[in-house]
Amino acid sequence: MSCCVDPDSVIALAKDNNASRDELLLASRPLGNGLRQVDLSVPAAHCGACITTIEAALKRLPVVEQARVNLTARRVSCVWREEIDGAPSDPSAILEALDGCGYRGHLFTAAAEEDDKLRTRLLQAVGLSGFAATNIMLLSVSVWSGADAATRDLFHWISAAIAAPTLIYAGRFFYASAWSVLRRGRTNMDVPIALAITLSYAVSLWETIHHGEHAWFDATVTLLFFLLIGRTLDHVMRNRARSAISGLARLAPRGATVFDEDGQRRYMPVEEIAVGDRIALAAGERVPVDATVLSGASDVDMSIVTGESRPIAVATGAELKSGAMNLTGSLTVRAVATARDSLLSEIIGLMEAAEGGRARYRRIADRAASYYSPVVHLLALLTFLGWGVFGGDWKQAMLISVAVLIITCPCALGLAVPVVQVVAAGELFRRGIMVKDGSAMERLAEIDAVAFDKTGTLTLGRPRLVASRGEAGDRAIAAGMAMQSRHPLSMALAEQGDARAAIFDGVREIPGAGLEAIRPDGIWRLGNGRFALTGEADDAADDARSTVFLSLDGKERARFLFEDMLRPGAELAVAKLQQRGFSTYMLSGDGRAVVAATARRLGIDSWFAALTPKNKVEVCEGLAVTGHRVLMVGDGINDAPALAAAHVSMAPASAADVGRQAADLVFLHEGLDAVPEAIDMSRKAGRLIRENFALAIGYNVIAVPIAIAGYATPLIAAVAMSTSSLIVVANALRLRTLAGKANNPGVPSRPVRDAILPEAMGTAP
Repeated sequence: MSCCVDPDSVIALAKDNNASRDELLLASRPLGNGLRQVDLSVPAAHCGACITTIEAALKRLPVVEQARVNLTARRVSCVWREEIDGAPSDPSAILEALDGCGYRGHLFTAAAEEDDKLRTRLLQAVGLSGFAATNIMLLSVSVWSGADAATRDLFHWISAAIAAPTLIYAGRFFYASAWSVLRRGRTNMDVPIALAITLSYAVSLWETIHHGEHAWFDATVTLLFFLLIGRTLDHVMRNRARSAISGLARLAPRGATVFDEDGQRRYMPVEEIAVGDRIALAAGERVPVDATVLSGASDVDMSIVTGESRPIAVATGAELKSGAMNLTGSLTVRAVATARDSLLSEIIGLMEAAEGGRARYRRIADRAASYYSPVVHLLALLTFLGWGVFGGDWKQAMLISVAVLIITCPCALGLAVPVVQVVAAGELFRRGIMVKDGSAMERLAEIDAVAFDKTGTLTLGRPRLVASRGEAGDRAIAAGMAMQSRHPLSMALAEQGDARAAIFDGVREIPGAGLEAIRPDGIWRLGNGRFALTGEADDAADDARSTVFLSLDGKERARFLFEDMLRPGAELAVAKLQQRGFSTYMLSGDGRAVVAATARRLGIDSWFAALTPKNKVEVCEGLAVTGHRVLMVGDGINDAPALAAAHVSMAPASAADVGRQAADLVFLHEGLDAVPEAIDMSRKAGRLIRENFALAIGYNVIAVPIAIAGYATPLIAAVAMSTSSLIVVANALRLRTLAGKANNPGVPSRPVRDAILPEAMGTAP
């Protein structure tokens, strides 16, 4: 799609940021070796040409070491030097450079990123231009049918009156973008578009004033309508892709209760928490920054780090990561990092880096489109001069050059991809699969390997009682005690056990250990072996399963084994993928025994255990380095960076909010058969996209010479342009027919070699 600068953003950004060196220094984070990084919001950046312009302008500055534009987040990450030749540098030159190339930069804030009203304005413009085009076309039909001169003039004037406000309101997107680059001596794709609709309207108005037989108001407004449809589709898809980072940022608590030096408690914003501060953490609160436990004991949900479904018992000395949820007990912790240097910030950074890299898939089309503007300008100018000099009729030369500008409009080329994506997305949605990123299906068709998270993806993350040992009465006592707890294993035991024979009034829960009840016959305990049994705990009896013991006065009375339930259709989905030649991987934060057992149950080719979020990203990047394209399927917060780093990603609807936002596709039902279904649909869509490109290019090869030869009036040019767009849309609608047919998605060109992480990580498959 063409470069678009939102006119309202241009007006809003015209207010100077006036950020001083001290403000930029405060907003920057140190990287060491005299370097700092600052993030700036650039809402006017929309395409590959914007990336090239901004990065080139910033890299020319002596103060800038590195500049990278994240088009999805519309953010510039700039690494700058604190000193130049021994003197303090002035980073405010960064903002001046952005202003000089037409992109006002502001210090980044999450609120500014979320405040996006452009979609509403685009939809309003599409509605207005569509309504105007319909009415003008109805009037044109009467003119084409042979209306008399007076009626024809009247209809032309009515059409002019309808088209004028439409061009001003709906065309402002193109006019503002064209003006912003022209006044700086540059050009973009919106310049010829603005020229075409302006000249077409001007020539039509001239003909109307002089009672001409033909006017092309219908061509002008119809052209605008189709262009706005393409731009709106592009914007909506990009906007959806930006929601993951802001969703992850909202996960962090806004503040915490901190102890003063005199022991008094006070609330402090998370940004003000310093290393060494003592923090009171109540049950139900998230850890604000990376910390260590000073006192207390509790169960903590660490799924943000490991993806492990079971809560982890923590006590004095344990390490906690920001974003982890304290479940049962109260803790006093000491901050070991600031909010900026904690785990949540690291995950956000990983996602931003992955999203920034993803822009290269859009740059190819943007760079190709960048040749459109100078070529069309030159072609129209040569046509005008040629017909004017050799034909002698400058009015006719103007009409023919306008026809060239209109007929070469990239509408069909611009719609070739998004229309297929929308149709395919609709078909997938009917099958319970939601597409969140417009380029997802194109990338999904290219994959040759599938990597699955375990907990919550291949499994449901819900423990199930699979075996028990002990008398029926003892099992009933265990179920009765379990009813008093909200621990996942207790809930599973209570649901599947018979608790009618055991009623407990005074059950005490010991965080990180289990449940205790004192009865006349002794002390009953339900929990792990270290807590329930006297002497050596036999927790290692089945490493692949969770073991819970029931004891009376320290002696075992019953034992319960739990395992995570497989997601419906998981075995069949893995089998289908392997039959089609895809290699399958499991990436999990769980222990080796649990991961190995699940891999055996499903027939997974290779697996990795005990992975951190960063390790999962490294696996995906390792496969990419060897030339492979990976589909990552995950659900947890800890999977979000890997979902963003993979070539394409999927998540179940039951995933954490951040996991769903980071994924390109989300399947709404429990069955994992959504994965092969989505791959099949993406390959069909990819074939239609290639056909659409061929149709669009073929249209230009045929239509442009006809326009240059003078056989196409502006009206015929607009009809031809619209027809080419309709052909592309009709071809895209064939996907609904193809979706119902059996499809053999084929086999990847070469098998994927097993990826091996560094041995130091201890996670080789």
